[in-house]
Amino acid sequence: MKEETMTGVEQQLQDGVLSLTLLRPDKKNALNQRMYQQLADALKQAAQDDQVKVVLLQGQDNCFTAGNDLQDFMGGGELNQQHPTVRFLYQLAEFPKPIVAAVAGLAIGIGTTALLHCELVYATADTRFQLPFTKLGLCPEAASSLLLPQLIGYHRACEYLLLAEPFDGLEAERMGLVNRLLPEAELLNFAWQKARQLAAMPTQAIQSSKRLLKASQREALQYTLREELNEFQQLLQSDACQQAVQQFFQKK
Repeated sequence: MKEETMTGVEQQLQDGVLSLTLLRPDKKNALNQRMYQQLADALKQAAQDDQVKVVLLQGQDNCFTAGNDLQDFMGGGELNQQHPTVRFLYQLAEFPKPIVAAVAGLAIGIGTTALLHCELVYATADTRFQLPFTKLGLCPEAASSLLLPQLIGYHRACEYLLLAEPFDGLEAERMGLVNRLLPEAELLNFAWQKARQLAAMPTQAIQSSKRLLKASQREALQYTLREELNEFQQLLQSDACQQAVQQFFQKK
């Protein structure tokens, strides 16, 4: 077993499964630029490491992630190809090996959109999912404007991407975003066992199958990622976004 601990993200490789654990509990695992950098680097290295068969993305058994650390993000500069968040989005979208996610507590913003790129997602019934982009004067990211309508249909996707309405694990399972719901105490172990099961299967067959499953949307995915980032960057400078973020911090 190889183990490495970093501020904000813990990596552990065991039985072919690389677990990436979000560890910022005092901020409800809100992702800052350092954590995005760590995640992007970990995925890039894992894609090239033959020892890694599967990635397991998780938080704790009571919290996945509250999404972006807004204060950190707003001061993070232009969303170019070197930006840690952008690097993570592309590494996630292009990752060639299976990704399993264990989700509990909060799954806000990127905490929900990242799941659209995972092969297996397990959650608790009371997990709170939300895509709050429009409330912040922003637009969808992580190609969610493409992937969510594909998954649940256009009108249902509008409830979550335009109205930004939250939904729980029961609804996430019904819509197909989550494979299975588990009690909080069983979640992380169950996800680990499923990841381990995948890792034990023939590697080339698993990776070829993932590539074929995603082949038809590869070009559309890349196009949507670029378009969303362009729109997102423009909206970040808008008065509506600046006011929404200011109100968010005032409420806090």
